[in-house]
Amino acid sequence: MIQNKLSSRLRTIIKSAAAAAVLPVLFIYIMIAKPDYTLMNGLAHIVLPVANWVGDVITWPIRAVGAAIDNIRELSNLRTENEELRVRLDDALRNKNECDVAIAENQKLSRELDIVKSHPNGAIVADVTYDNTAFHHSTFLINKGAKHGLADGMVVVSTDGRLAGVITDVASNFSRVRALTDSNTNIAVRIAGSEVYGFLRGNGSDTPTIGLFSDPEFQPSAGVKLVTSNISGVLPNGIIVGDMINDTDVNVLQPETLSRVIILQFDTQNVYK
Repeated sequence: MIQNKLSSRLRTIIKSAAAAAVLPVLFIYIMIAKPDYTLMNGLAHIVLPVANWVGDVITWPIRAVGAAIDNIRELSNLRTENEELRVRLDDALRNKNECDVAIAENQKLSRELDIVKSHPNGAIVADVTYDNTAFHHSTFLINKGAKHGLADGMVVVSTDGRLAGVITDVASNFSRVRALTDSNTNIAVRIAGSEVYGFLRGNGSDTPTIGLFSDPEFQPSAGVKLVTSNISGVLPNGIIVGDMINDTDVNVLQPETLSRVIILQFDTQNVYK
């Protein structure tokens, strides 16, 4: 039963399509054989829409294939353009990284130059070649020595002016520096902006401790800045040492973070040479 209905519908569709296909032929025949313009005008309103519909049905696969080809071509162009943009973006990122490195190095060199200019007779730039932390000792080597005018007791600071240590041994072409974290470190410090003094002691850990404040009523707290004091005659006054983590521990420079340092010299009157 269902098969008969489908067959009947299929025959109807075929008949309709055949009739639609015959109409343009009939229209052309009338135009040539019996040119009745009134009849032709009436048929035109029927034939032309049907012809357009038949043409759309017949050419639909071709148009669909053409559209698909256009989409594929456009997708290929987009992929090519995307690859080109990726290459340009990678180049731009590399250039940006190179610029960032150059800017950072320029800023570092500017800081070094400022320190050297402020101490023209006693500032020497050196590279850190090795650091050693073992058995509560923390030292590092620099690639300048007696040949370059260095001597025991000279002060070593970072390129941003923070205290890094004091030279303890000097050879011809290198020197050993005792870092602030070394267990033998014991330097006089002062609370920045005040006349409260104390002593910073290394203990072999990353955080030396401070104690023996000159003002017993002073209450140390996190964030308090420490600078060097010359009351012991070992260091000049005013070099940044670090900041307090709590009431005893101090955050200072770690030797492994240093790559370049500046060596300063001063006399007993606290004057840099």
